[in-house]
Amino acid sequence: MTTATTTTATLTDRYVDATLRRLPARQRPDIEKELRASIADAVQDRVEAGTDPAAAEHAVLADLGDPARLAAGYADRPMHLIGPGLYLDYVRLLAALLVIVVPAVAGVVGFARVLQGGTAGSAIGEALGTGVNTGVHIAFWTTLLFAILERTTSLRPMPARPWTPDALPQPPSRRARQGTVVAAFVGVALLTTFVLLSPFVSTETDANGDPISILSPWLARNGVGYVFVGLAVAGFGLTVAKNYLRWNPAIAVTSVLLAIGVSSLLIWLAANDRLLNPAFVSAAGWTAEVAQWINIGMIVAAVLAIVQNVVEAAVGFRARSWETPEWNSMIHTIADGLTIRSPRR
Repeated sequence: MTTATTTTATLTDRYVDATLRRLPARQRPDIEKELRASIADAVQDRVEAGTDPAAAEHAVLADLGDPARLAAGYADRPMHLIGPGLYLDYVRLLAALLVIVVPAVAGVVGFARVLQGGTAGSAIGEALGTGVNTGVHIAFWTTLLFAILERTTSLRPMPARPWTPDALPQPPSRRARQGTVVAAFVGVALLTTFVLLSPFVSTETDANGDPISILSPWLARNGVGYVFVGLAVAGFGLTVAKNYLRWNPAIAVTSVLLAIGVSSLLIWLAANDRLLNPAFVSAAGWTAEVAQWINIGMIVAAVLAIVQNVVEAAVGFRARSWETPEWNSMIHTIADGLTIRSPRR
């Protein structure tokens, strides 16, 4: 009959083993000696104070915490994806890229699809799909970049410019608010006048001497011109609210949806050549290329308007205010986040 000899590992042995196996082999001997001596001293102190040896060992190991976390401390290895030193730069850069690049790419793809003869539905679908795909790629690669920076000792981001109270935005003055409202009113008045008087006032006339509207008669027949006027008046009302009322999520959402709706309608009209009156183009002696470039210019302006409104809405929701983004500051933030240099020696 044979007797098997077994060795029972103590809690300390198991704790030390769990810590060491997470460390490089070259570090293990020194750290094992240091860790065992530290545990033994702490246990001895508790025993001398009257604690049971087993309870003392358990309490000391509990105070040391998770061996994985302890090993990370010995190896100087971060236990987070993006640490506090880079987190603000990471969030600012990621937010700036998402609110600028995603709408721009989606708008360009939708615009290209429309120029290729696609329907409005297919253009919107491809734009949304491309926007989501672009956003996922931006989030993944930006996170990967900062995770590498967090764990690479030879690379460190350039320090951000020191923040001072001078960077706090100034609240808009009463005169500035009035100027914004007056400018919005003038714009609405000019648009309304142009749409309503276009059929009756023109630089070109037909054979009977009647004015030829610069806008397509299709707009008047289907009431689209009046829809534009109504949307412009609604936009003016939102401008007044944004200048004299506190920030409100309902007003903010309504404002950005209205801007996107108007811009999308303008894109559709221009892409389908329903803005200009062909009779006016012919009477004015314009070539087909001139009319096409006017439509393209309208589409580009509408896409830029969507990008601007989305960015301003994102900044507004983040700050809970009607503050518009400082584009220079955003560009500097992106540049600071992408620029890296070696640490000082």
